[in-house]
Amino acid sequence: MSFCCGASMVGTKGTLKHYRTQVHNVPLLFCPVCQRVEVHYRVENEYEILAEYAHGDGAEHVDFQDYVMEDEATIFENVVNRESDDEHEFVQSQIDMSLDLLVVAKWMQDEKWQGELKRRLAVMSQRRLRLQQKA
Repeated sequence: MSFCCGASMVGTKGTLKHYRTQVHNVPLLFCPVCQRVEVHYRVENEYEILAEYAHGDGAEHVDFQDYVMEDEATIFENVVNRESDDEHEFVQSQIDMSLDLLVVAKWMQDEKWQGELKRRLAVMSQRRLRLQQKA
């Protein structure tokens, strides 16, 4: 599990550009608060090798799934949420987890972590409000 902005990152798949080559269906972790994206650590080496070879061959597009055999369930087994989850449930889960972690941060008297979690809660609360207004 990877952490950012005081809590866990979300699992998804996406496209990354490596020079002129676009690599599709790359397992990623992203932060719903600051939008930071990173290649999932379980496939980071495979991504780097594939991206370098594809770029060296002059390929404009390559599908990560065609070259990596590890299945999606195994890759994302340790993430708390996936982007494909129901958005309302996803946001509520992120809020609940942040509240639980805030209790721990207060108990530890970790002011920096408390600040990160409060910022995360503000962003996720705004997102929940927008979802409720759409419904």
